[in-house]
Amino acid sequence: MSEDIKMTKLASCAGCGAKVGAGMLVKLLNDLPVRHDDRLLVGYDKSDDACVYVVDDDTAIVQTLDFFPPIVDDPRLFGQIAACNALSDVYAMGAEPKLALNIMTISSAMTRDAVQEVLRGGYEKAFEADTIIAGGHTIEDLEPKYGLSVTGFVHPKRVLKNSGAKPGDALILTKPLGVGILTTAAKADLVDDATLQKLYAQMARLNRAARDSMVKYEIHSCTDVTGFSLMGHSYEMAAGSACSIHLQTDEIPYHHEAWDMADMGFVPAGAYRNRDYVEHHVKWEKPVPRPMQDILFDPQTSGGLLIAVAEQDAQTLLRELQAQMDDVKIVGYVTELKDQELIVE
Repeated sequence: MSEDIKMTKLASCAGCGAKVGAGMLVKLLNDLPVRHDDRLLVGYDKSDDACVYVVDDDTAIVQTLDFFPPIVDDPRLFGQIAACNALSDVYAMGAEPKLALNIMTISSAMTRDAVQEVLRGGYEKAFEADTIIAGGHTIEDLEPKYGLSVTGFVHPKRVLKNSGAKPGDALILTKPLGVGILTTAAKADLVDDATLQKLYAQMARLNRAARDSMVKYEIHSCTDVTGFSLMGHSYEMAAGSACSIHLQTDEIPYHHEAWDMADMGFVPAGAYRNRDYVEHHVKWEKPVPRPMQDILFDPQTSGGLLIAVAEQDAQTLLRELQAQMDDVKIVGYVTELKDQELIVE
């Protein structure tokens, strides 16, 4: 039966922690030939969550692709989390997902039931998102992987980029951090079931409600916090916006169990790649304990949205989000560019 398959045992790394480091990705994409098209509003030059192509005055297509190895043992839950993670890129652009294609690699160690359960989980989340999975592609591989290519739609003038933050904006984060650290520690059976169930529910929660709320307000920038960590994605927002982002460590939501696990050394390799990429762009305004630093650099899977909202709308949006979900907080603010792109307070 599918529940007997230990999906994480079939993969050498897990979830968004498997992503190629941001620094390496920049080198890999450097100097590649790119065709210019005035209708392409967003490409990969700003490290945004998805590409955006204008169809007409009222419609733009938002396109993304995301997949990864198992981060949980249950195949159905793995499918749900992977689908949520892929759909999140579209929500982060302020768009509504409508069509998707499966992308999947199948290990010979997987039973037919396990394969179907992964797909079932993906279909369930797509259905919840009012998105149609219309096909896909599968290949055999040594390790299982699953995700979606997602197409969404948005008005061209309502596209949210990760490069539009403005001085005075407040920064809202919609899910707590610590996913990578806790799932790493879980491999050593050091995380209790209640904490894991809380973590699984968070990763399997769509960012749809956050998207539907934020588009009613003056939002200047948005990104979802995934494999590059809060620090990595905040840096991309700051650099793209030519601003400084101030992160207030006392306000950042995180799973408190992650602190102890980080203190014990259960930190995924992706966190060190994120630190290497970002650290020379950071000004530490005060001493920050190493476990908290590890949480800031921790790669998240199906993480929350980081929203740069105009100051006058920040508290209203915050209250609306907090009425729908736990652990939503204002975690920082945006200023004119100062000493560094990231300032940790």
